[in-house]
Amino acid sequence: MRAGLAVRSIRISAQAQADLASDVWSRKHVPVQLTTGGRTDGARLRYRGGHTREYPKKSYEIRLDSGLVLHWNAEADDPSMIRNALSFRFMEGIGVPAPRTRHVWLDVNGECRGLYLEIEAVNSRFFALRGIPYRSLLYAANDSANFERSLSESGRRKRDLAEGYEFIEGDGETLPRLCSFIRGIHRLKNAKLRELLEERLDVPAYFRWLSGAVLTGNFDGFEQNYALYEEATRQQYGILPWDYEGTWGRNCYGKLCPAGMVRVQGYNGLTRRLLQFDEWKRAYAEGLERILEEDFTEERIGRLVEELHGGIAAAVRHDASRAANRGLFGGEPEVILQYVRQRRASAAKELRRWTRGSSAPAGMPVRIRGTDG
Repeated sequence: MRAGLAVRSIRISAQAQADLASDVWSRKHVPVQLTTGGRTDGARLRYRGGHTREYPKKSYEIRLDSGLVLHWNAEADDPSMIRNALSFRFMEGIGVPAPRTRHVWLDVNGECRGLYLEIEAVNSRFFALRGIPYRSLLYAANDSANFERSLSESGRRKRDLAEGYEFIEGDGETLPRLCSFIRGIHRLKNAKLRELLEERLDVPAYFRWLSGAVLTGNFDGFEQNYALYEEATRQQYGILPWDYEGTWGRNCYGKLCPAGMVRVQGYNGLTRRLLQFDEWKRAYAEGLERILEEDFTEERIGRLVEELHGGIAAAVRHDASRAANRGLFGGEPEVILQYVRQRRASAAKELRRWTRGSSAPAGMPVRIRGTDG
């Protein structure tokens, strides 16, 4: 233990280090030895992340010979170092399975590389621990994974409806099934569309995930940074959060952003088609209102922030790799709680305006305690 946190120690050869450094975008793993809690295991290591791969402090994926896969995030753009962890805890609290996290120290060949957030990988172990049977798993690796027939930025028609997805597990029909589903949600209408959505999507679970992405302000989370799986028993799609660093009032580059930047109905083609049905629009709005009342409150989020932020405060003070953000660290709980206050108010206001435009039966007054209006 160091400053109250576990230490992960890596031994890596000079050749393996050179192989890693030769191409920061390579997906190739190099052999290492991992020591944790007095136990040493063989493992394979590679860099991970998007724009942060170019940063001096790298993030890593490590695959132990035992099959355990972990992500070590440098959280370089988050001055609080808790936004991912806070988001996943919040998601779990509203019924969305999410990766477990813990803050750890990372040493490489005896040299301290600083504080990291260790994140459980979404893979077979993740589902086994939660008793979720599944038959396929895909990662939404970039913003082409928007459930649309065209790309969001350019409007270019997709050559393949599975663009943006990284195949992780499944069979030869996994990607064709996804393409058929996406094609169907755009070709079908009315009762036929509803039948497809009810058959192939866990709609209540999707709305819980959507609520979490909307309230945490994860602008990138609707078209990428999620895991899509097929539940084996009902053969319905489920969706899980993946990377939530750009949340709670800061974007993925660490810049402050408005609390109302993400609209309450979210984004992507699947969400748009679901919310065309007034009954589902009403169900989603009622669920979002309930989360605002019970879970997304300053009191509840404040307790989580205090626990997570307080748990690493001593470590941050001793971490030379956090020197650039150290001055911001102490004020981050208030930044996050101010975001919660503002987001509650903006979401309640948006809900009132949005639900007034519905042709569903009236009688959905949106009055969230502790918000203006």
